[in-house]
Amino acid sequence: MLFDEGIGDLFVVRVAGNISEPATTGSIEYAAEHLGVPLIVVLGHKKCGAVKATAEATGPVEGNIGELVKEIMPAVEAAKANPGKRGLVDDAVYANAELVAKQLLTESPVLTHLVHEGKAKIVTAIYDLDTGKVDWGDAGAAPAGHGKAEAHGKAEKAETHGKGEKH
Repeated sequence: MLFDEGIGDLFVVRVAGNISEPATTGSIEYAAEHLGVPLIVVLGHKKCGAVKATAEATGPVEGNIGELVKEIMPAVEAAKANPGKRGLVDDAVYANAELVAKQLLTESPVLTHLVHEGKAKIVTAIYDLDTGKVDWGDAGAAPAGHGKAEAHGKAEKAETHGKGEKH
């Protein structure tokens, strides 16, 4: 269990690689505008398979998976251009979360309006599958009143592949 919340306490939208595409962005808009969700968390996780696959891609990728790779590639390229201490995949995971958070604002007038009105906030977080700890973005700052979060085990790994989790 992540964030000590139960079923129905979070509005969760998941997509491999946390990409920002119309269906997921529309779901986040619905949650924020119609349900009053005040916090949008772009939640990536270390050792992300979709990011790893993108980093290892040596040419065009077929089918719809190619669309995922295309969306994640800017984060991989950013990580290659500015290597950090985490390694390419995890550096790209952090970069991807930041890029997607920015895309939500540039691609969604609804979210932009809600953020500017102070009715919603968009933050990034990265979940560590090994430790269960959540790193609230590169600055390490958790949203006000939320503190550092820690999971109660790794049983809910599948729950970490989303963006738009509300806490």
